[in-house]
Amino acid sequence: MKRLLFLLFWLPLIALGLVVGAGWWWLHQPLVLPADASAQAPVELNIPPGSTARDVARAVSSAGVAVPPSLLYAWFRASGQGRSIKAGVYEIKPGATPSSLLGQLVRGEQALRSLTLLEGWNVREVLAAVRASPDLNQDLEGLDPAEIMARIGYAGRHPEGRFFPDTYRMVKHATASSVLRQAAQAMDQRLAQAWAQRAPSSPLRTPEEALILASIVEKETGTESDRGLVAGVFSNRLRIGMRLQTDPTVIYGLGERFDGNLRRVDLETDNPYNTYTRAGLPPTPIAIPGWNSLLAAVQPAATPAMYFVARGDGSSQFSSTLGEHNAAVRRYQIK
Repeated sequence: MKRLLFLLFWLPLIALGLVVGAGWWWLHQPLVLPADASAQAPVELNIPPGSTARDVARAVSSAGVAVPPSLLYAWFRASGQGRSIKAGVYEIKPGATPSSLLGQLVRGEQALRSLTLLEGWNVREVLAAVRASPDLNQDLEGLDPAEIMARIGYAGRHPEGRFFPDTYRMVKHATASSVLRQAAQAMDQRLAQAWAQRAPSSPLRTPEEALILASIVEKETGTESDRGLVAGVFSNRLRIGMRLQTDPTVIYGLGERFDGNLRRVDLETDNPYNTYTRAGLPPTPIAIPGWNSLLAAVQPAATPAMYFVARGDGSSQFSSTLGEHNAAVRRYQIK
């Protein structure tokens, strides 16, 4: 009798303990991934919006993870967090367990990638970088720059200089248009911040003019400490109506015809971007300026300099008179 009571009382407890122990062990055992999976090439899991916990369990199995969907679904249900799983694109890396996978899905820790836009790039280079990214959903194919600007909500705006140079983090397979929209909005914000800090003596009349001047400063500056002085020279010239005479605008006007060699005929041939033949700023930016160039454009250094010439080491020699400038040209450029 005692033996029977023992069996009736303790065996269920022992069995329950074994089940609980086995469950705990399974939850913390690494999932079996495809043989070619690695930290550099994890398993991609796509969870569409509206997916149920059962759908997610099936998606994990369909992605190549060797786990019974019914068992995984049971874990999602038993955890009480099955309804908290977030849609998105995830990566399952070697070492992931059923427990850690659920935590990842509940926290929404999606697969992230980055795209870097560099200071001084023109719009062709920006679009080339976006189109070359293997991590983006390319939804801009076949669109010209004007159509791209309309797609991202900037219809009628010239695309040059509109994208702030930075490293952008995005979910894997995000659309190319969403990244460009983010970069354009970032430029709007940074330009507004810079414009709010403009010097009272600035000759610039609008944020657009600040963006154009900042793009020229970006292309003309090889040394950080020269930005304010370069902006100061151009500001001095704008105040008195003197032509800016800056090579980067001429090069921009030449576009793909520029072969790396700027000739006298290029400086003498008139076009809207030739600041040797036309006074004032060109009609649009010529590149994407960084924050320091934006700030230099609206807060130029107070300087008597009207000229500058490259020294050949990335820095510039600044001069107040044409005689001083010609001497600097002979010293640094004519050898």
